[in-house]
Amino acid sequence: MAVLSKLQLLGASIPAKQYAPGMLGMLSVFALIKLYKHEFRTSKNAPKRSKKPGEKSHKAHVDLVFFRKLQRILKILIPGFFSKETFYLVLIAVSLLCRTYADVYMIITSTKIEASIIDRNPLLFALEAFKYVLNLPAISVTNALLKFGIAELKLRFRERLSAHLYSQYLKGFTFYKMSNLDNRIQNADQLLTTDVDKFCDGIVELYSNLSKPILDVFLYLVRLGTSLGFSSPSILFSYLIFTGIGLTYMRRPIGRLTVEEQALEGEYRYVNSRLISNSEEIAFYQGNQSEKDTIMQTFASLVQHLRKVILFRFSVGFVDNIVAKYLATVVGWYAVGSSFFNKNHKPFIGKSRNELMQEYYNSGRMMYKMAEALGRLALAGRDMTRLSGFTSRVDTLLSVLNDVNEGNYKRTMVGGTENERDGESLVSNPKKAGSGVLNIRDNVIRFEDVPLVTPNGDTLIESLSFEVPSGRNVLVCGPNGCGKSSLFRTLGELWPLFGGTLTKPDKGKLFYVPQRPYMTMGTLRDQIIYPDRHFDMIRKGISDSDLEQMIENVQLTHILEREGGWGAVQDWMDVLSGGEKQRIAMARLFYHKPQFAILDECTSAVSVDVEGAMYRLCREMNITLFTVSHRKSLWKYHEYSLYMDGRGSYRFEQIDENSDQFGS
Repeated sequence: MAVLSKLQLLGASIPAKQYAPGMLGMLSVFALIKLYKHEFRTSKNAPKRSKKPGEKSHKAHVDLVFFRKLQRILKILIPGFFSKETFYLVLIAVSLLCRTYADVYMIITSTKIEASIIDRNPLLFALEAFKYVLNLPAISVTNALLKFGIAELKLRFRERLSAHLYSQYLKGFTFYKMSNLDNRIQNADQLLTTDVDKFCDGIVELYSNLSKPILDVFLYLVRLGTSLGFSSPSILFSYLIFTGIGLTYMRRPIGRLTVEEQALEGEYRYVNSRLISNSEEIAFYQGNQSEKDTIMQTFASLVQHLRKVILFRFSVGFVDNIVAKYLATVVGWYAVGSSFFNKNHKPFIGKSRNELMQEYYNSGRMMYKMAEALGRLALAGRDMTRLSGFTSRVDTLLSVLNDVNEGNYKRTMVGGTENERDGESLVSNPKKAGSGVLNIRDNVIRFEDVPLVTPNGDTLIESLSFEVPSGRNVLVCGPNGCGKSSLFRTLGELWPLFGGTLTKPDKGKLFYVPQRPYMTMGTLRDQIIYPDRHFDMIRKGISDSDLEQMIENVQLTHILEREGGWGAVQDWMDVLSGGEKQRIAMARLFYHKPQFAILDECTSAVSVDVEGAMYRLCREMNITLFTVSHRKSLWKYHEYSLYMDGRGSYRFEQIDENSDQFGS
């Protein structure tokens, strides 16, 4: 009661103007939050973002689920106890321990130096300063080793996680199926690059930000306990633990906000890449204003979300500073002062004023360091909450990659219904993905009651049956949307079988030549032998002179001299004309010499005489063709036709050059 009455008297004696700065600070915070909210709510360029099909609400909290996800990823990052990653984890821990001891040494030494100055003792000052300088190299190398270990561990984590993800992503046709058969991942490039990088940064920073404070707390607790008694540091310890739990709970939305932020960043990146990829078509249509509107709307959604994040962090930061920093200092003063206020405290009995001053400085600085460490532990909840967002993103990518590699696809329609292609019934189609039988056999392609079904569950042809042995070329015709592309995607094993039996050669013996061929990065030689590499070509016993014969067959020998030889490197998508790219693709076909080839309007930009020469060469090389074309000049190079009418029916019959087989 006496203490309370003294505090009341003390409060009454404080002038009202002393409260003014605090009240003004509180009012400023609330006013800023109000104005900032009003700004991004009324912004004309900040439309409310609507969810896309397949996009679910994001939940990322520091809970048991988060730790399970983190454990799953850590098994990839740290493959074993004796791995190099474990070595760097130990190096960082040892460096942090040495750094803590260095901090204690510097506190004690600096107190002695300051005491020698106050005592006006130059000899003691010179001796202590000399000791301090002698230990500076050891302290410096400790800090340098710590930074090196953290940087190298981040890089190793990113290297190992990226290697694992790309091995799954580029396994078979997973990269294609994720984009076309499963729409849970909208921007895989964002996840594989930015999110992986930020996750690895976050996990290493969290490790270092947790390890040192924990070491500091125990070390300073022991040091302070021997001099002040354990009751003093326990006061500060209890305060910061309780406030840390409360602040961590308050920061829970950061995980969800982080997931949404990365999704919006990926969307913004995607619309920009579309502009670059389709720049010529957009320029012809003069669609710059329309594209600008799309990009700026996407950017406005991102900016609106980032402002929400800034406002949330400002609000939480305001509370963080008061609770975990400034109030912690006040509690620290009380914790140190309580031992000094007690005149019967045994360690201080009989000590001079100068000795008490040194003890106070040592204890005060150690208490401050312990408060700082506990504050970092409390604020580590913020880093952990943000990390939960990146962990959720990376774990989702791992789950989807695993599902797709096992043939389980999930796709959400515009109406919001999810189709699971893992053996369960589709909403619009009773057929099951993967229910068909695939037989691998050379020199024949046979469809037996195979339905053509799109990833959306639409049936294009209920039951397709025909047989094509080697040597029987087939011309495939029909209107747009009739199922030609679906047929080839099923044949190329890009799409799963929804029933029936498909007999075909192995994937490597079936080659696809599209209307707009893909030109890889690399040399002119690489364009012919793709996807082989130079050592694959040598292993097959093929020389550059053989390649020259192949480009001569497609009447493209001039390009070798024009571009500077087989080793020339260019942006081949831009350097080559449409006709040249199509002839390069045919030379690529002659290099690989498959049993069957799918030619999808691949000679539309080539003259009729060159086209005829290439088709005759395919016949000589025993390459059986599936050709998509409406040119009547190609009929003579094919024996059978497959006509799809776009209404679920088809005709597979021998070609009669004198009749109009493909008319309506």
